[in-house]
This record gives sequence, structure tokens and C-alpha cells, in this order.
Amino acid sequence: MHTIAGWPDEPMALFRDWFARAGADNGAEPETMTVCTATPDGRPSARILLLRGLDHGFCFFTNYESRKGRELDANPNAALVFYWPQPYLQVRVEGTVERMSAEESDAYFDSRERAKQLSAVVSQQSRPIADWRELRAEADKLMQSDAPVSRPKHWGGFRLLPHHFEFWSGSRDRMHHRCAYTLMDGKWSRELLAP
Repeated sequence: MHTIAGWPDEPMALFRDWFARAGADNGAEPETMTVCTATPDGRPSARILLLRGLDHGFCFFTNYESRKGRELDANPNAALVFYWPQPYLQVRVEGTVERMSAEESDAYFDSRERAKQLSAVVSQQSRPIADWRELRAEADKLMQSDAPVSRPKHWGGFRLLPHHFEFWSGSRDRMHHRCAYTLMDGKWSRELLAP
């Protein structure tokens, strides 16, 4: 990968390759990612989430009324960062987000463990609460029932549609390999970056 010819033409295939490699190399959760959002006036915030689907975009799920959900609805520009200490790789992705369909959100919600479904039902994510124990008690009470749990309307998926990638392959001497991909007129261009 010392020349531009050493990097593939299309970034999603490379991402899938590195993602698989990260999972095989250390057995950690390669789907762990930082999701960066911003308010309409540009105030950023970041948090760790899990990648829950990879198709023509990067899929994740959250409470639409949480800070991240409100920011993504108001300003659909977002960024993701994946860092895998072993095998010493990082990928940055920038793009715009869209809400996933109700059917996609329902299917993912239905696949979750019951306790995680109930957490989504009882938690008004990011909102102030008086006492965590009250929230826990509400979830525990619901766990006693066998009734099916429906996805709350305030909870669902987002898909980030990428328009920029930066791949970073680390080197202990700081002579890292970096390649950026930018989507222009429906085609990916690529360029090497200095470490």
C-alpha cells in the first residue's frame, strides 16, 4: 500500500475487509464506533455506539428523542470513527444520515433481547431523571410480564450514507499509511495523505 495503486478503487470493500480483519485479529467488538453529530449551528458532540448493519450505508439504532437523535434530525451531517488497536487500523467516515424505515427498525428491535427492548421502552434517553432506581424498578416490573414488547415510536434506526472515507494504517515510527476517498458525481476518487 505504498502507492495509490496499492489501494482499491472502492472504499466499502476495503472497509469490509478491515472490519473482518479487526474482528479476527483480537476478538473484540469491531463494530464499536464513535458517532459524531452537531447542532445546526455547528456545536459537536460524540459518543460510542455499535454498528448494527452495513449495506450501502452504516446502520445504528437509538432513541430519536435523545440528544444524538435530535441533532441528526436537525443536522443530518455526521461522522463515524472506527479504531482497532490490533491490527492498528483506523477508519473515519463522513456522510449524511437518514432514518431507516419503520420495517427495518421493527425487524432489528424484534431481534433484541427482551431486557434491551424494555430499556428502550422505559428510558427517555438523555433526559434528566430524579432517581435511576425508579427506572430500574419500572424495567424490572415489565420483565415479569410475558406480553410481547413493541418498538416504541421514539426509537429506531439511522443509516449514514458515506461521501468521504479516510483509511489509516498505523506504523510505530509514525510513518502511517493514509488514503482518502471522496464521492464526486457518483464516483469515488482517492488520494494518498501524508502521515
